[in-house]
Amino acid sequence: MKTTACVGLVVLLGVCLTAAAQPPQRGALTNQPEGPVFSPGEIQKWFDAYMIVQAQQQLGLSDEQYPKFIIRLKDLHEVRRRSQHGRQQILADLRRMLGRPRAPANPDEAQIRDRLKALQDLESRAAVELRKAYDGIDELLDARQQARFRVFEEEMERRKFDLLSRARRPGQRGRGQI
Repeated sequence: MKTTACVGLVVLLGVCLTAAAQPPQRGALTNQPEGPVFSPGEIQKWFDAYMIVQAQQQLGLSDEQYPKFIIRLKDLHEVRRRSQHGRQQILADLRRMLGRPRAPANPDEAQIRDRLKALQDLESRAAVELRKAYDGIDELLDARQQARFRVFEEEMERRKFDLLSRARRPGQRGRGQI
């Protein structure tokens, strides 16, 4: 049953990611996209689901480890998303303060310093939260699985980057598999 559900999820995910990697087709008369157009957030969620399915096989997780691992992996992803979102907000504030491309002659130094301090604090908190999330995962895994997880994560990030790059290139279809 578990295998059938995993296979079904992988097939569905493959179809969705392939569709997401293809540029939208334009309607002949309406100039509106036909078919599904996926946001980067949706692609990220699908990729996270794909990663969860692949993790059991790639890491050799036992049936006992798998449910706990999923929860902790989702926690790790949430920490990353939350810190990245906060970082993007602070950088957007700094961009506005600097007024690109029409920067004021003298932007408010105190406000800039405040946002830079907020960025530094966020990065410090994120590092602690990431370490805690990794520790939570590592306590479930033996040394070999921990090493596999680090390599697996890097491979998944590379695949995600490649997929998103192909999806953003106009005139090219998504090629290959995930």
